[in-house]
Amino acid sequence: MSKILITGGAGFIGSNLTAYFLDKGHSVVVLDNFATGHRHNIVQHEGNPDFTLIEGDIRNTTDCEHAVQGVDYVLHQAALGSVPRSIKDPQTTNEVNVSGFLNMLVAARDAGVKRFIYAASSSTYGDSENMPKVEHIIGKPLSPYAITKYVNELYAEIFSRTYGIETIGLRYFNVFGRRQDPNGAYAAVIPKFVMQLMRHESPIINGAGDYSRDFTYIDNVIQMNERAMLTDKPEAINTVYNTAVGDRTTLNQLVEYLKEFLAEYDPQIANVPVMHGPNRQGDIPHSLASVDKARQLLGYEPTHKIADGLREAVKWYWDNLK
Repeated sequence: MSKILITGGAGFIGSNLTAYFLDKGHSVVVLDNFATGHRHNIVQHEGNPDFTLIEGDIRNTTDCEHAVQGVDYVLHQAALGSVPRSIKDPQTTNEVNVSGFLNMLVAARDAGVKRFIYAASSSTYGDSENMPKVEHIIGKPLSPYAITKYVNELYAEIFSRTYGIETIGLRYFNVFGRRQDPNGAYAAVIPKFVMQLMRHESPIINGAGDYSRDFTYIDNVIQMNERAMLTDKPEAINTVYNTAVGDRTTLNQLVEYLKEFLAEYDPQIANVPVMHGPNRQGDIPHSLASVDKARQLLGYEPTHKIADGLREAVKWYWDNLK
């Protein structure tokens, strides 16, 4: 069993990784400043001798150095997400996503961590019109957030070449699922729409609703992190992978799925009207990943298509937040 540091371990993706690896018998250290994560996501692990919480900030080098002591693997999830947030406040986004990332890389290098696996982003593809997205073809970033996530990849590559630390980047494509926060100004579209529909409020789709995304259920993301952590193939290390399903869904289709699945609990939801607003600045029109590289090098196989994941996510929201 390994000792794993999960930065941002109280957040949506991080807390799911924390629960999974603790259940597998690993020792897990969580570093989180609770800027976007929540204590209720990890409270169930209190008292578990294999669980350690460090309340700290990746922008603080001392916190990073403390967190990596004795760690075998780092799963770096801590970041400030959201394209709109980065447009409103590019400086803080850069401080967390770039400076904080570099702090963690340096700390991991100095502590002799075996492998540094980090959350990259599909936003790195920017204005590339290539479809489906393949790892070696990217465009120019369309937001400050996208710039920060691309810089992460550049730093990881340089650290691998210069210092010999093993790194793997996982370009997440619109991850959703249990524990994703529906509240706040920068809530992701799926939990936000779910909560609005449960309140019989009309969700507002940006634009005509024909923009499409490769929505990726959390269990697929967990699988990719585990495979990236455990692979022993030299050719599978020091690179980046799309972390997705390989299928795309328009926003209009997404809302229809949500209405259908929520109506199983409350039939009135089927009749809630949908509204449309302006397109959002910095948004990529279409996103579809090729997962061939992950299949070939990591043995990845998505377990949840969009409908499977949405049905499970809807049940979780209904059971926990209604």
